[in-house]
Amino acid sequence: MPCGAITYSERTMADKYERMLELLAQTDDWVTASELADDLGVTTRSVRSYVAAAKTAAQPLPIVIASTSGYRLNREAYGEFLDRARTRGDIAGTPQERVHHLVRRLTELDDGIDVFALADTLFVSESTLEADLRKVKTIADTAGASLERAGSRVRLIGTEGSRRRLLSSLLQAESSRGVIDLDALENEFGLTALGAFKAELMQALEADGFFVNEYGVDAVLLHIAIAVDRARRDQHLSDANVHPDPQHVAVVDVLRRLTHEHYGVELNAADLEYLARLLVTRVVAPGNRAAETPAIDPDDRDTVDRIVTQVLDEYSVDFRDDAFMTRFAIHLGNLVARARDNARSRNPLTRSIKSSYPLIFDIAVFIASIVQRERDITVDDDEISYIALHLGSHLERASRREQRVTCSIVCPSYYDLHQILRKKVEEELGDQLTIEYVVTRSDVDPRDLASELVITTVPTGAVREGVVVVQPFLTDDDIDAIRQAASRARRQRRRAGIADELLEYFDERLFFATPPGDDPESIIRGLGAALVEVGAADEAYVEGALERERMSSTAFTETLAVPHAMGLTANRTAIALALCPNPVTWGDARVSVVAFIAFSADGRARFQPLFDQFVNVFAARRDVAGLARDSGDFAGFIANLARLIDES
Repeated sequence: MPCGAITYSERTMADKYERMLELLAQTDDWVTASELADDLGVTTRSVRSYVAAAKTAAQPLPIVIASTSGYRLNREAYGEFLDRARTRGDIAGTPQERVHHLVRRLTELDDGIDVFALADTLFVSESTLEADLRKVKTIADTAGASLERAGSRVRLIGTEGSRRRLLSSLLQAESSRGVIDLDALENEFGLTALGAFKAELMQALEADGFFVNEYGVDAVLLHIAIAVDRARRDQHLSDANVHPDPQHVAVVDVLRRLTHEHYGVELNAADLEYLARLLVTRVVAPGNRAAETPAIDPDDRDTVDRIVTQVLDEYSVDFRDDAFMTRFAIHLGNLVARARDNARSRNPLTRSIKSSYPLIFDIAVFIASIVQRERDITVDDDEISYIALHLGSHLERASRREQRVTCSIVCPSYYDLHQILRKKVEEELGDQLTIEYVVTRSDVDPRDLASELVITTVPTGAVREGVVVVQPFLTDDDIDAIRQAASRARRQRRRAGIADELLEYFDERLFFATPPGDDPESIIRGLGAALVEVGAADEAYVEGALERERMSSTAFTETLAVPHAMGLTANRTAIALALCPNPVTWGDARVSVVAFIAFSADGRARFQPLFDQFVNVFAARRDVAGLARDSGDFAGFIANLARLIDES
C-alpha cells in the first residue's frame, strides 16, 4: 500500500485486491479465477487485474502464487507484506484503514478533529473523508456513542464505556475469521509480551479452581489491552455505581496483580469489575470445588427446562440431563449478560461449526430464537455457535458408544496370546471398537465373519474390506492401522445408510435447473411453492423457513444454502433443489446450489445423518460448481450427485 497521494481509482483497486487477498487467505488450496470472480461479483479479467495490482503493491514480495490450478496465497510473504505496511504506518491506503485511524483519533482527543486538516494529512478528498465519517457514525451508534459536528470539527460524544465498546467493535470487526491477533494488539496499543500475560492469566485462573475456555480468552485480552491503554491516559470507567460481585473477588485480584506487574498501571474498581465480569461470562467456568459453584438464577433454569422440552418435541433430541442443564443454565445467564452489555463474544469456530454440524447448529438457532423472544435480546451467529458447542459436546458423549465399530479378532491359540491381544486392543481402542468374537483358529476365512472390522495375526489373501493384519504383540503402527480402518468402517457404514436414502427425497417435480428467483426470499418462495404443490409442506412451513432465514443465514457452506423451517412440521420429508449456474448472493456467501428441505417428524433417526451428509457433499467448491454447471436436467443431476456421494 504505497504512501503519499493516491487517486480515487488507486484506492478502489486497493479495496478490490485486498478483498481478493482476504478470500485467498481463507484456504490453503488453489482458487481459480472463476471462483474468485464469483465471490467478488466481477469478471475473470478483473480478477487478473487485481492479482497484478496486488503483486505490484507488494513488490518485491511474491504474495500471490499463480499456476494452471489458479491462485494461492504465499502466507509467509503475505505476513511480511502486512508487517511492512504496519511498520510504515500506511493509514490512508484503504477505507478500512482510514476508519480505524478516525476511531482512534476520536476516542483519544476530547476536543475532536478538524475534517479539512485531516483530509490533507491523509492525502484524500474531503468528500472521501466525509464518507469514512459516516461509517464511523454507524459503528459509534452501535456502541452507544455519537458524533457531534460543529463546522469542520467533529468530536465523539459518549461515556468511557461507549468509547471502549467502539474500540472493541472496530478491532474485532478487523480480526481475521474472528481470531484476535495478539501481535496486532501489541502494535496497536504499544504493549509487550501479551502472549506471556495471557499464559500467566490462564495459569492463575486455573490455579484458583476455574475451567478456562480458551476460545474466549483473546477477545477478553482485547478489552484488557483497551483498559490498560485508557488507564495510561488516565481515562477510567466511573466508580460511581460499582457494585462488586463477591463471586468476582478471585478474578479481580488476578487482574489487579497482572496488569500492575506487566504494564505498571493501576486499574480502578470499575475497570477491574468490568473485566472480571467479561472473564466470568465469557472465559471461565466454576471448577469442581463446591464453594465456587455459582448460584443459578431460577429464571435461567426455568428457561432451560422449557428449551429442553421444546427441543425434544420439535427435533426428537433429548437433552434431559441434569449436568447438561446445569451447565447450560450458567451459560444462558452469561449469554444474556453479554447481550445486555452489548459485549459481543466472537467465536473463531462459527464457520466450521455451521458447515460441519448443521443439525446441531440448527437446534442452536431454534434455542436462540426462544431466548431472544423471552429475554428481549439479540443472539448473533457467534453466540449461536457457543450454544452449538454445548449441544455438540453433550451429544458426542452420548453417541460414542453407538459409533463403535464391531470387530472380530483372529489369533490362533498359543498359551494366552489371544487374551493378551484382546486386552491390548481394548486398552488402546476400546472407545472405538466393540469386540464381538475372538477366533483362535488359523483356518478361518475373514469373509465368513460378519463384523465390520477383522483384526488378524494370520496373513490372508482373502479380499475383504476392513481386514487388518497385525503382529501378535501390537506395535504402534498396528494400532494406527486399526484406528484408520475403524475410521473407514464408520465412514462406510454411514455412507451405505445415507447414499440410497438421500436420493429417496428428490423428485423431478422439485428440481430447478435455474433458480426460481434472484434473491434468497424469492428463491425460497419459489421452491416452497413447489413443495406445497406436491403436498410435502404447507404455506406455514414456507413462512417458517423465511423466519428461520432471517434469524441466521442458511448458507451452511460457501456454495450451498439449505433453507428450512426450525421444526419438523412438514407433511413429509422432501427436497426442492435449484442449481445456480451464476452464483446467488446468500448472506455472506455466494451459493451455487439452494436446497429447500421440508422436514417431517417421521423418521427422526434419519434426520441428522441425512442433513449432515447432504451438507458435507457440497463442501468442495469445485465439485459444486461442476454440479451446477454440468447438470442440465434431473437425470444428469442425480447421476452427478451419486458420483459425488460415492467420492466424498
